[in-house]
Amino acid sequence: MKGCLKRAGCLVIIICLIALWYWYARVERPAAGTAATATSVSSGWQPLTAADAARGQVAVQSLGRQSGPVFANLTPAEAASYIFTVVAKQLPPSAKNAEAAIIGDRLYVRSDVELKDFGGAKSLGPVGMLLGERDSVRFGGTINMLKPGLAEFLVQEVKLGRIDVPSALIPRILTQMKRGKPVEGISQNGLPMVMAAYISDVRISDGKITLYKSVK
Repeated sequence: MKGCLKRAGCLVIIICLIALWYWYARVERPAAGTAATATSVSSGWQPLTAADAARGQVAVQSLGRQSGPVFANLTPAEAASYIFTVVAKQLPPSAKNAEAAIIGDRLYVRSDVELKDFGGAKSLGPVGMLLGERDSVRFGGTINMLKPGLAEFLVQEVKLGRIDVPSALIPRILTQMKRGKPVEGISQNGLPMVMAAYISDVRISDGKITLYKSVK
């Protein structure tokens, strides 16, 4: 009897794994607004480049001049290239083909990465079983100023391959990404960003990121 129960239990697990694999490999999940979102994502992605990082840095530094502008608009590529390669330096070490887009009021960054950057398949639980050694990762979130000189990229969405990562698992993934000592005041879903002290606010809308400087 016990042997039968064991065999039945194993059969259930195997069926579940096969169903998960089929869903991951074959099925695209429909959802309200899917078509519009897919169009927005596919048409708005811009590659992260050193040139964009340099332009973003110049725009930010212009706010520091006494006679400079009170705000600066950055494209998704300029903002993400500057933030993730100059300011935060938080992209996974194996990241390749990084791109950025603004969808609604969120900044999205995606790239191809090695699974080991997030602790390997074991640290991701059942999600890791559906991923290869290298797969795509996409982060979506907002930028919050915490105090003069410190901001965070508050991650609200993570997608590994075709899988939307459960919210409860996001802090574990970010922990694997964070470099250096923990920064006080950063939330468990946040990546630290050391910003210029003269920047007072960051807003995301209409396909651009706007940085405002403190006006005394």
